[in-house]
Amino acid sequence: MIAIQSRDNPLVKRIHALSTSGRERRKTGLTVLDGAHLMAAALDAGIVFTQIVVSETGLAREEHQALIARVGAQCPVACLPDPLFAHVSAVESPSGLLALMAMPALDVSPAMVNGSLIVLDTVQDAGNLGTLLRTASAAGIRLALLTEGCAQAWSPRVLRAGMGAHFQMQVLEHVDVETALAGYTGRIAATVLGANSQSLFALDLGGPTAWLFGAEGQGLSDALKSLATTHVHIPMPGQLESLNVAAAAAICLFEQVRQNG
Repeated sequence: MIAIQSRDNPLVKRIHALSTSGRERRKTGLTVLDGAHLMAAALDAGIVFTQIVVSETGLAREEHQALIARVGAQCPVACLPDPLFAHVSAVESPSGLLALMAMPALDVSPAMVNGSLIVLDTVQDAGNLGTLLRTASAAGIRLALLTEGCAQAWSPRVLRAGMGAHFQMQVLEHVDVETALAGYTGRIAATVLGANSQSLFALDLGGPTAWLFGAEGQGLSDALKSLATTHVHIPMPGQLESLNVAAAAAICLFEQVRQNG
């Protein structure tokens, strides 16, 4: 383990850049995991870390010591004073432990697109995107297709909100959804209002479903709406006009879970 004291250290500059810059993450293919829970989930999924960084306070925690020991000698470890660790961390409340990992490079294939899945269209808020992935994973979804306009799925903030969901499912970015769903044999459902929209709770959700969810405000693009074979809405007896996309997705996905036992 090495001790680092200066912001001018190359490793400190590198981690700070990865924590704050999507361009740097794309250029290097690396991202930052912040927190013991995320790191444990990654290790359980067989992820190999390239670097571990711990704060002086964080080093005293038994949970952190156990994770560092679990990784073993093949991964370098650096210890930073608490203020310097806060400088490199991407989150407002640093955990005291972070790791660097390579972002998976996955391409969609027809064999992947089966069973129930989610399609996320231009979801730009990192918290919403991470929550959507976490909710989908909890509902048993194993594939998420993200369009070009979505937030970077492997950014530290999305990873933190996802709480390990990334390591339980395949998350594919910059997907041409029309091509990906061309051979899909299940239902393609879009949350859309209109005369042809069915109540979620009246819909038979047996069998696989590709759920299409768009960002707040603009909703789904016309191109994705045109792919839907089923339009569905969530009955809302209250006075509000819409739900947060992560809340709407949770209701839809867990109604499907309820119907399928």
